Amino acid sequence: MTDRADHLAPRTDWRLFVPKLVTALREGYGPSLLRHDAIAGLTVAIVALPLSMALAIASGATPAQGLVTAVVAGFLISALGGSRFQIGGPTGAFVVVVYNVIDTYGYDGLLLATLMAGIILIAAGFARFGTWIKYIPDSVVTGFTAGIAVIIFSSQIKDLFGLSMDEVPAEFVDKWHAFWLARDTVDIPSLVIAGGALALIIVLRRFAPKVPGFLIAVVLASLVVAVSGVSVDTIGSRFGGIAASIPAPRLPEISIDRIVELLPSAFTIAFLAGVESLLSAMVADGMTGRRHRSNCELVAQGAANAASALVGGLPATGAIARTATNIRSGARTPVSGMLHAVFLLAFMLVAAPLASYIPLASLAAVLVIVAWNMSEVERFRQLLSAPWGDRLVLLTTFGLTVMVDLTVAIEVGVVMAAILFMHRMSEVVAIGQPGVTIVETDEDETAAEARRARRIALEDLPPDIQVLQMRGPLFFGVANRLADVMDRIGTPPRVYIVRMRDVPLIDSSGSARFREFLNHARRHKTKVIVCGLQRGPKRTLIGMHILHPGDGVHLAQDFAAALKLARTLIDDPA
Repeated sequence: MTDRADHLAPRTDWRLFVPKLVTALREGYGPSLLRHDAIAGLTVAIVALPLSMALAIASGATPAQGLVTAVVAGFLISALGGSRFQIGGPTGAFVVVVYNVIDTYGYDGLLLATLMAGIILIAAGFARFGTWIKYIPDSVVTGFTAGIAVIIFSSQIKDLFGLSMDEVPAEFVDKWHAFWLARDTVDIPSLVIAGGALALIIVLRRFAPKVPGFLIAVVLASLVVAVSGVSVDTIGSRFGGIAASIPAPRLPEISIDRIVELLPSAFTIAFLAGVESLLSAMVADGMTGRRHRSNCELVAQGAANAASALVGGLPATGAIARTATNIRSGARTPVSGMLHAVFLLAFMLVAAPLASYIPLASLAAVLVIVAWNMSEVERFRQLLSAPWGDRLVLLTTFGLTVMVDLTVAIEVGVVMAAILFMHRMSEVVAIGQPGVTIVETDEDETAAEARRARRIALEDLPPDIQVLQMRGPLFFGVANRLADVMDRIGTPPRVYIVRMRDVPLIDSSGSARFREFLNHARRHKTKVIVCGLQRGPKRTLIGMHILHPGDGVHLAQDFAAALKLARTLIDDPA
């Protein structure tokens, strides 16, 4: 007789690639949901409009190519993706890669590399590589993200100050040396416009965070230029305006030699698109309690990038900030992301001529804020309190991203993190930890008696107490299992007892997930008792300011003491 699980396996596998749009429509879609999605889509489009143009210019492309990417790729990412709330388009992570590819191989080379990256992503999705995101540690992601932020900021100095330069060097040190040599060519009107736009964005973000600061700053700067007639670089003067249409699809030049030379760039684009889109989907899951389909998301990213390349667009991926804006604006389904692309298309068709008045200095101000957001200064500072190995990986990845190359930085960072993990494991196995026993019981009891005592204790637990058992190292490869455990538990109890005697170490990613677990417990007013915490993990959690006096987390020496304390907390919460 055929096993039921085997019989259902093909169907279950197929469901991994069903877009969330299909799931949402099956659940029922009516006017109320459409109203929420339309409001969210319009809000995100207002945010994405100046960003798409600014990121394209920073990448060495035209603002029109940025808008085309946001329209075509953004629509497909939402329509085909595995997340209900993902917003796709050009992002800051691609600026460095795209600029280098265009500079080396021309724009047609970028189109072929993006098309190849799309095919790679589709293959990766069907090969189920979507779950591999957990093997990229936080220190590497934060390091290269902060490095990209520094590069984006550096690329905007020319337009911020209106410097007169024939060519801006690609290398970081040479770039700043050239800026210094051109310091006497500062254009005061450009500096005033950039400073005013920057100040307005900061003030609006501080006192009116729901107001679209980017768009308001760019519109006001454009009005100032149009009314005053001041001579500054604008989209019209540098790029000749924006076409009010989507280009017809066409294939870039394809040859075996061209494919071979662009293959490394294609893998880099595919890697960045995959990592950032899945990180964005994970952020959306954390904000909404939903679960995305990682492999379906990769397939959607591949289709979107391939389509973007065919219409002359840029590489695209999930944008974390725009996705968060979509959620906060009340989005319910992927229709909001599709409508965001439709609203951007409407702008291109109706208001494209007005874009010629947009001063590049105001877009540079927008990108300065983007760079600051990408830098994750607080997260970077937090990781500097992590164990020395994580700090070394963070700083190495950051330095290589800025000074050498993004691809090299990621490769070296991941390899260093793997070596560091193996080193930590070898230390645990070789040294051992005297005084730490696997069985939490008195020394004169046998293992069987101990197991029986624990089983009886667990069976007698009141329903208000849940016990979580952790065994093995809580590192970046398994840290996300905490979220899975929370999903299975459902309604949180009044008290969690977390048994960590068998956890020999915790790295920065594990610490981050443990922090999220504690925050989840606090939101539900659930007490947390950690028992059997070893010296090394305890030192890490305290060093990263996750465990500290008065935070509502209780420590117990063993399970018996934790159980006694849990009963006390239930009987007398004060």
